[in-house]
Amino acid sequence: MSTQEFGKIIDGKEISSQVKQSIQDEIKMMKEKGLRAPCLVVILVGERKDSQTYVRNKKKTASDLGINSIDVLLPEQTTQQELIDIVQSYSKKDDVDGILVQLPLPSHINEEIILTQIDESKDVDGFHPVNIGKLAMRGRKADFEPCTPKGCIEMLDRSGIEIAGKNAVILGRSNIVGLPVSMLLLNRDATVTVCHSKTPNLKEKCREADILVVAIGKAKLVKKDWVKEGAVVIDVGMNTDENNKLCGDVDFNEVKEVASYITPVPGGVGPMTIAMLMKNTLESAKKKLLK
Repeated sequence: MSTQEFGKIIDGKEISSQVKQSIQDEIKMMKEKGLRAPCLVVILVGERKDSQTYVRNKKKTASDLGINSIDVLLPEQTTQQELIDIVQSYSKKDDVDGILVQLPLPSHINEEIILTQIDESKDVDGFHPVNIGKLAMRGRKADFEPCTPKGCIEMLDRSGIEIAGKNAVILGRSNIVGLPVSMLLLNRDATVTVCHSKTPNLKEKCREADILVVAIGKAKLVKKDWVKEGAVVIDVGMNTDENNKLCGDVDFNEVKEVASYITPVPGGVGPMTIAMLMKNTLESAKKKLLK
């Protein structure tokens, strides 16, 4: 008879609070040594409600942890050159440790061009092409890893889940989650398969996973019969269900019956993203201040 336990929750709220406590403690020690607090600049163009909420949450978290945050709130009609000038001006400031341009940007602004204007040593969101390039190369280390993928790895590590030698399947290939998380898992010696909308036999591919990371943007797509017994399931999705309640890309109530570990939505990966942003900002400040 199997003694396998199923449905153990990976609690993102609890893990993120542990991470934030350690950040707060480090910043307190830095200040006691007479060093300045880390500084994060968040630039928001336009008035998307979800983006405004993210920015407010980042500001509150930064304040709670002792990180100085500067919000640059720009109107929707801001030109691409105006935004470039602002990003470049903060990139040159020695007392700024991290710069984050909130995505998505209005359609008249080229996201790729803007991200390349951020000094890669202040790219705490981890999306500068140089940082992504380093992430993809053996023997190189990115200055910063993208926050949501980094949060996924942190959750696995803090839950005592072995990555090396495991079959990891990533459902979704976005620049924000799917591609970078696949590279992080590969760098930790997992055998990685990336699936997407053109992958045939999606269900069968997912059933091969020891670690299944789902970031495809379809509510409750992954069902119980998509998941191998005992697999670890990380749900990065954020959707609303038929009752207008938040849910992930995984049908949590079904899949928890077969997964050994599973992240809930909400309260799973979400809280980790901001915690990793703050961790990246602290690491950036330490590189400058603790030489």
